Amino acid sequence: MSGKVNIIGGGLAGSEAAWQAARLGVPVVLYEMRPERGTDAHLTGGLAELVCSNSFRSDDSERSAIGLLHEEMRRCGSLILAMADAHKVPAGGALAVDRDGFSDAVQAALEAEPLIEIRREEVCGLPAADQGPDRTSTIIATGPLTSPALSEAIGAITGEDSLAFFDAIAPIIYKDSIDFSKAWMQSRYDKEGPAGDAAAYINCPLDEQGYEALIDAMLAADTTEFKQWEKDTPYFDGCLPIEVMAERGRETPRYGPMKPVGLTNPHNPTVKAHAIVQLRQDNALGTLYNIVGFQTKMKHGEQVRVLQTIPGLEQARFARLGGLHRNSFINSPKLLDETLALRSRPDLRFAGQITGVEGYIESAAMGLLAGRFATGRLAPPPPTTALGALLNHITQGADAATFQPMNVNFGLFPPHPERVKKALRKQAYCQRALTDMDGWLSAATIAAE
Repeated sequence: MSGKVNIIGGGLAGSEAAWQAARLGVPVVLYEMRPERGTDAHLTGGLAELVCSNSFRSDDSERSAIGLLHEEMRRCGSLILAMADAHKVPAGGALAVDRDGFSDAVQAALEAEPLIEIRREEVCGLPAADQGPDRTSTIIATGPLTSPALSEAIGAITGEDSLAFFDAIAPIIYKDSIDFSKAWMQSRYDKEGPAGDAAAYINCPLDEQGYEALIDAMLAADTTEFKQWEKDTPYFDGCLPIEVMAERGRETPRYGPMKPVGLTNPHNPTVKAHAIVQLRQDNALGTLYNIVGFQTKMKHGEQVRVLQTIPGLEQARFARLGGLHRNSFINSPKLLDETLALRSRPDLRFAGQITGVEGYIESAAMGLLAGRFATGRLAPPPPTTALGALLNHITQGADAATFQPMNVNFGLFPPHPERVKKALRKQAYCQRALTDMDGWLSAATIAAE
């Protein structure tokens, strides 16, 4: 068992890793360079700051892979899920949080834990190998915005060039600047979510002419220009800028974030909208809303001009405009073993987005596992669980030659041994996963005793 765990990075993965290791009785030193050194995307020095959406996506643990991952992490005593549940805001069937309240609560919990020491300083290199019986282990959870000095150190020790992709941020709008004579509150299909509100989203309808004009405006807008070294870096398909989505096909946004299904405009109930722009609550007060799916690389002035053409947003005031930043990740299938340890240096583990998972919860999930693995007490979870399926994909299941970031999904799970009707397949996967998760946790408890 490790004598101490050093964790580099205080995002969702690093915060969760610190919590898990400390809860298993191992002292932790958590390093976070903010606010001593900022990044291109963070606005505060808070631990577990959310830099993009405030949504953790579906919370349905009976039919959704991400909702299943939520439930598995809750059963593992996840700090991230506990604080998300405590600071949730209305979001239909999704789990969304007040980003500031969530970050503050995570930081407060870590500061109050006696086995965790938080150091606000940049780590520019990696420690020498520690092979002693009570060795110190290190978890690298620096995320997609790893500092240049540490990136160079990681590259030197792995012998691999980091892969990279671009991630984008959606704008946030003040609710009191939205015109509700045109917009209305409703969740798609009136679905009630974890926060108990079936009217969680603000909806702005567009007719066909308005939609086509919006697409034209987005395609004509000035966008952020990349540096030379950025030009060959791909986008991540799960978080495309809205204008890039439109470039791939004018109808693409209408079948994605702007789909008009499951919604009825109370101002004109007999007319079906051609497309609908949705906004989701971003803070507990309900004063801020982010535009769902409208990640963008448009220049700030262009964002204001284009987005104010949307019905209901003509006088919109922006609390934050969208942006674009570069994400980096390692070739995990080639470099990491099944406990997220570097094959060439078992005392070094990686966690979070830098491992090649995509999404807040997936990143926190890898932190949860890395923190537990670093104590030396746990075998990997079964691949039939969401935690195990995601871990298996990034460490063994993916092709190292074509490895790209991945959200959790049922395609990563082993086939169900029983013949199950298609309509019941997701429920069967979820039921099997939670049964196997409980068995894994019980075995871990017995082993620890």
